Order: sequence, then C-alpha cells, then structure tokens
Amino acid sequence: MPELLPVTFHFDPACPWAWMTSRWMSEVAEHRDLDLTWALMSLRYLNEDRDIDQGYRDFIATRQDLSGAIAAAVLRDGPQVAAPLYTAIGTRVHPQGRRDYDAIIADAFAEVAVTPVSQAEIDADATQALLREGTAAVIAKVGEDVGTPTIDIDGAAMFGPVVTPAPKGQAALDLWDGLVLVTRTPGFYELKRSRTDDPIFD
Repeated sequence: MPELLPVTFHFDPACPWAWMTSRWMSEVAEHRDLDLTWALMSLRYLNEDRDIDQGYRDFIATRQDLSGAIAAAVLRDGPQVAAPLYTAIGTRVHPQGRRDYDAIIADAFAEVAVTPVSQAEIDADATQALLREGTAAVIAKVGEDVGTPTIDIDGAAMFGPVVTPAPKGQAALDLWDGLVLVTRTPGFYELKRSRTDDPIFD
C-alpha cells in the first residue's frame, strides 16, 4: 500500500470560494493517495475584531449556524460526518442559492442520515469553542490576513487555491501536483492576482 499524504482542508461552509476549492479537493482525493481531514473554521470568529464592511459582517453572521451545525454533529458523532454534511449543506447554499438556513440544515442532515442537531447544540460553548479552535489553527498556519480555504499538506499550509470554476479531470490533478510542489519549497509565500470572475458553480 502506498503511504498516504496527510492533508487537512480548513473550511467554513459559508464561503463560496472555499466551496469551489472543496469540490476540486474532493475530486483530487479520488485519484491521489491522501489521508484527508475536513476541518471547520469560522469566518465570523476570524473577523470579529477586524474593521470590515458591515455588509460582510452581516453576511457571515447570518451563515454562522451552518458551521455550527456541522461542528455540533462532529462533537456528537465524530469527524467522519464533516465531509458529507459540508457537501449536503454547501450544495444547497452555493449552487442552489438557497438562503433558508434552518431548512437547509434540516434537509442536509436528513439527506446524509445524520441525527439533527438542536439550536442549543449549535449555540453550546463546546460547539463554538471547536469553531474558535479551528479558526486559531488556520491563523497559526497561514497568518491572520487570510482564511478559507486553507489547505495543509503534510505540515505545510497555504491559503487557497482560489479558483473558478473548479478544475476537473486531469486539470484538477495537475493543479494539485503543482500545489504539492509549491508547498515543498522552503520560503515560498505567495502567488496572487486580482479576481475578475465570481464563483462559477456547476
């Protein structure tokens, strides 16, 4: 058996760009030997002490229960529920464009046959602590000026890639192989250009 490459994908289900990257990551995982962990973080906690636009602050606050619901389920049922719940919730929020968040959570849990979580479980100190811990882990890996998606490849973490639409097939694998090479370069920090497209869901 080949040795599995440890990879952690840090995500907040509220973020459309993380969603795009997660679909690419899911495809890569089918064709590369990865030990892939899906780890929650919170854009709300990442930005709570920042001077940001009120519209964006409201946007992430209204979606906070999406990450909270997954976190509550992870605490109760284990980390294996994170990926299917993220896919079920993210599909409704991003490609489908739904905004009825309570119903989204209920529908997603039913789809993947996970016992629903209550609002009290979402708001519980332990649940919110898990989101804060996940956010702190991202900051420790890549700094405070980035967020989600963040990918940790065998201890070397990078923000991104931010890409639209999500590459498929050989293009997806080529991007992954390039990212692995980049993360193995000591002292490499950044490649960036301004985004000109919105997320393209398919």
